[in-house]
Amino acid sequence: MFIREADRNDSEQIIAVMTNAEASNFMLFGPGERNLAPEKFVKYIDNLHHSSHSALFVAEIDEKVVAYLIVQGNEPSRIAHRAYVVIGIHSDYRGRKIGTALFKHVEDWAKDNGIHRLELTVMENNEAGVALYKRMGYDIEGTKRDSLYVDGQYVNEYYMSKLI
Repeated sequence: MFIREADRNDSEQIIAVMTNAEASNFMLFGPGERNLAPEKFVKYIDNLHHSSHSALFVAEIDEKVVAYLIVQGNEPSRIAHRAYVVIGIHSDYRGRKIGTALFKHVEDWAKDNGIHRLELTVMENNEAGVALYKRMGYDIEGTKRDSLYVDGQYVNEYYMSKLI
């Protein structure tokens, strides 16, 4: 497995992983809910490259993108020390410590880029996700009650963070 910062040529493969991850029904967007165009996603990747507080990393196996981690930072000085994390792993590659490797990579990146706080949200019923985040040192700070509406039911989210 190889982890690196994404480049514009990864656009279609990242979109394929995002689409697959959304099928798990644990992502913000539900299956088929958004239409990601490779051309627009290339612009998104380019914008991340111009930010010192944000990045998009991919995990590759045999030159195939199998997972991604987006770390989205902020410019205003009062919140420039924090960044929001989103991770997606293709269903065929879960359980192989890819998430662990991506989180370790982003922690090193955060230290090098002045990020003190990494934060994320996760559906309360996403047991695998919650377990990964806890293993990586993230703490549950609170519960966002009924914050999502999934398949006709309200779902709570945990708000989690890790201080670097």
